[in-house]
Formats: sequence, C-alpha cells, structure tokens
Amino acid sequence: MAVADRLQSQARTAPRRVTAVLSLVGYALVFGTFGGVVPFPTISNETVIVLSDAIAVVNTVALVSILAGIYFIRTDQVRKHRAAMLTAFALIILFLGMYLLKVGGGFEKSILVEGAVYYAYLLMLAIHILLSAVSVPVVVHAVVLGLSHSPSELRQTAHATVGRIAVAAWGLSLFLGIVTYVMLNHIYGWVPRGGEAAFLLAVVGPKLRR
Repeated sequence: MAVADRLQSQARTAPRRVTAVLSLVGYALVFGTFGGVVPFPTISNETVIVLSDAIAVVNTVALVSILAGIYFIRTDQVRKHRAAMLTAFALIILFLGMYLLKVGGGFEKSILVEGAVYYAYLLMLAIHILLSAVSVPVVVHAVVLGLSHSPSELRQTAHATVGRIAVAAWGLSLFLGIVTYVMLNHIYGWVPRGGEAAFLLAVVGPKLRR
C-alpha cells in the first residue's frame, strides 16, 4: 500500500517525469525486441498466426472502447469515460505483450500485392507505426493524470488537451492497423518475411489463400 501511495504521489507531483520514465520503458522493450536484445521464447508458426488474429481483435475492442470513452465524456458520464479509457489502455498493454512475443519469438509477414494497392498499404502501415510511436507519451500522460487526480482536479491540468491529442493519434493508429491487418490476412494474402520463407510457406500455405 505504501508503494502504491508513493507512486500516486509521484504521479501527482511530477506527472511528466513519470510519463517520461514509463514511455522510455515501452520504447526500450520495442527497440530491444527488434534488435534481438530482449530474449523471447521461440513460438510455433501456428502461434504467430493465432497472435496476429488475436492482436486484431484486441485492437478492434480497444478502438471501440476509445469511441465509447469519447461519447461518455461528451455526455458528462465521467466514471464511464474513465472505465472505457482504462479498458482501452489495458488492451493496448495486452497488445504490446502479444506483439512483442510475435516479433521476438516468431516471424513477420509481407503482403502479396503490387502496384498502387501495395504503396497505399505501405503508406497506411507507415502512418500506423508512426502514430503508434508518437502516441505513447501522450496516451501515458493522459492516463497518469487521470489516475492521480480527481475529476475536479483534472480540470486544472492538461488532461483534456492531452487526451484529445492522444485519442486522435491513438484512434487513427488503431484504425489503420485494423485496415492493414484485413488487407494482409484476408484480402491479398502474405508470405513470411526473411530467409525461412520457403519452409514456412509449406506450413502456412492454406492461410495465404484466405
């Protein structure tokens, strides 16, 4: 209990510092995973496919939670707004864990399409990734403020302004992530990225035709 009280006190008195620390931890996990520094157990190809589908479901529910949170705050339902946004944040933490496991222990996919659609896909994917990275500190800051202040106290903070930026960046990132998932997995198909593609094609071939 003393530790929780100390953390809440830090969040109240130095929310930017707490935001910076938490954001750096998140960035370190992502870059460490892509750089091979953070160890992950090797997972099966089937597990990678299941995780891809599960991530899309989690992101969809997170987006719905964000939209619900927007509605609740606009109709002055503060408690429901708080619950919706914390649900979305918890789902994003879940997404991060599944995504890092998929990347660190499995493989990534390349879309099977050419021409204008391919470049449109890449553009949406790039915006999705950029917004995902940019939204981390603003989302964390909004959550830190929301958890460490009462509703009346929040009116004296930057929570509303930061929250609007977080919702815009976070929501668009989730939407584009869902669109690119559908294109990759259910419209055009994919191949595993990397030197083991030939072997994996034999394992996941039926999935490519979905």
